[in-house]
Amino acid sequence: MFPKLALVVGGAASGKSRWAENLLLRTKLQLVYIATAEARDEEMQRKISAHSARRGARWRTVEAPIDIGRAIAGSSYGEAMLLDCATMWLSNRMESESDSEILIGDFIGAVSSASCPIVVVSNEVGSGVVPANRLARKFLAAQGELNQAIAEKSDLVVAVQCGLPCVLKGALPS
Repeated sequence: MFPKLALVVGGAASGKSRWAENLLLRTKLQLVYIATAEARDEEMQRKISAHSARRGARWRTVEAPIDIGRAIAGSSYGEAMLLDCATMWLSNRMESESDSEILIGDFIGAVSSASCPIVVVSNEVGSGVVPANRLARKFLAAQGELNQAIAEKSDLVVAVQCGLPCVLKGALPS
């Protein structure tokens, strides 16, 4: 049985997005990609284009850099959603709002309300050096809290390193 909520975490360029895409490709459901990144520079434009090309025509893309609640509210039975990624969403939201508890509550409320299975991709940021910059430390703490909150609500949590999955909670669907 496919999990109602799954979290896929990993470091930058760990293969977590590709692994999450492949997990959803196993289903017979209509696939929806909730994109949280914004193409603010040429490098990000190339990255977004590469991700989109890799997914192909089977995926319907919904742009939601700020309002994931509305994107998720548009879900329906017979679909499965991939939200890629919680880290970009949090970064986008923290640019204009500073109360991380409210942001985390908004995120958990949105993913919990999905009427279809949803897989959330997020960066694991707790394995590095604590930054000297106050804003970076604030973001690091908020990202860690967000990941923990999603993991608590998730049926499946998978850490991906070097493209390889390690199940932390639950069981992979057969």
